[in-house]
Amino acid sequence: MDGALEHGHSPEAIRARLASAGHRGHLRDVVYGAVDGAVTTFAIVAGVQGAGLPTAVIITLGVANILADGFSMAVGNYMGTKAEVDDVQRLRAIEERHLDVDPEGEREEVRQILGAKGLEGRVLEEATAAVTRRRQTWIELMLAGEYGVSSTPPSPIRAAGATFIAFLAAGVVPLLPFVLGLENAFPLAITTTGAVFFAIGSLKSRWSPAPWWRSGLETLAIGAIAAAIAFYVGSLF
Repeated sequence: MDGALEHGHSPEAIRARLASAGHRGHLRDVVYGAVDGAVTTFAIVAGVQGAGLPTAVIITLGVANILADGFSMAVGNYMGTKAEVDDVQRLRAIEERHLDVDPEGEREEVRQILGAKGLEGRVLEEATAAVTRRRQTWIELMLAGEYGVSSTPPSPIRAAGATFIAFLAAGVVPLLPFVLGLENAFPLAITTTGAVFFAIGSLKSRWSPAPWWRSGLETLAIGAIAAAIAFYVGSLF
């Protein structure tokens, strides 16, 4: 029966899954970096091509964009994720102090959080007593129930690294035909970049209820609009 489901339900499988449930993955960081890398680099390629400038300009501006904008995005993601981590630490410190100053008030908060989940009567009282016997469990429940934050925030360094690597990997694709000196470099750049957009959307569908083709076409459409705008603006010059 378990083979037809998304995950197993043996005691060992459940224990392992719950142990890792609090850690946020880096899907958002990878998709964010890859889409922006492909969009911004191809926008430069399309804009310069539309302006009729030499291939050397495309390569120079493209490489500069990959390195500078990729690093900038990674730093921005690092700062944003670090802010999340700092906020969790701030909220944890608040709950630590409240437990020391007004433990009964905090216990009542636990009782109401558990009550909102459907517990009542003797079961509610026993569950409240069980949670509040362990200080760290108590605090983690308060962080999730009162503030809606995870007690295990993501790693800023890993989030930044995932964004930067994805940006580089996707951003280099529109430049390759020009770097390799291929004929019909711009049509090739359009084709390969479109394939990257579609691939990103299709892979993203693994974590989405949308079908792979719809997710792929959605991402491709977003990239195509950005590229068309860049090409049009470039052609004005």
